[in-house]
Amino acid sequence: MLKNFNPRAPREKEPRTNHQIKNPKVRVIVDGQGAEIMEVRAAIELAESKGLDLVEISPGQDPPVCKIVDFGKWKFEQAKRKKEAAKNQHIIQIKEIKLRPKVGINDYTIKKDQAITFLNKGDKVKVTLRFRGREIAHPELGMAIVQRLVKDVTESAVVETPAKMEGKQIVMVLAPKPGQKKKPDVKAKPVAGDGAGEKTDAQA
Repeated sequence: MLKNFNPRAPREKEPRTNHQIKNPKVRVIVDGQGAEIMEVRAAIELAESKGLDLVEISPGQDPPVCKIVDFGKWKFEQAKRKKEAAKNQHIIQIKEIKLRPKVGINDYTIKKDQAITFLNKGDKVKVTLRFRGREIAHPELGMAIVQRLVKDVTESAVVETPAKMEGKQIVMVLAPKPGQKKKPDVKAKPVAGDGAGEKTDAQA
């Protein structure tokens, strides 16, 4: 039976500093002065002479790589970088817009704008055009609408999966254009009925 179980994740292990470093030699990086292999004692004395610390930043190297820095300031900068990286991270999702062969101009414009909004946020867009009843007799009409959409969003997207028939619907996947800067989050206009902007199974 386990005792004193702590459900929290273990704290990240801090790098070894100064006399905690037991290797006889280390590769020392001094800002603005390059790198040099030194006896660990000499490296610690050099750091102390500058009022700084010897910090092991790459223990897996032979010899380990260390930097002479202010350890407190270095930890603060590392934490700041991690926080900034996490803030800027964007998890790509697959949004979906649904069209019909007889979609009206106004509805089409709204769906197109939604697609552009999703793409500018860095998400992919699955386009589904569904046929009902006798509409399936003219798949070229649906394909024309899908190709029109591709043309209208060309500044924001590339075709990841070309349009193809899947049963009674046409499916296509658009991806953000490479190198395109992520634009501010702007809410897409809601659409009643057709389920635009609904999450796909990939988001569940």
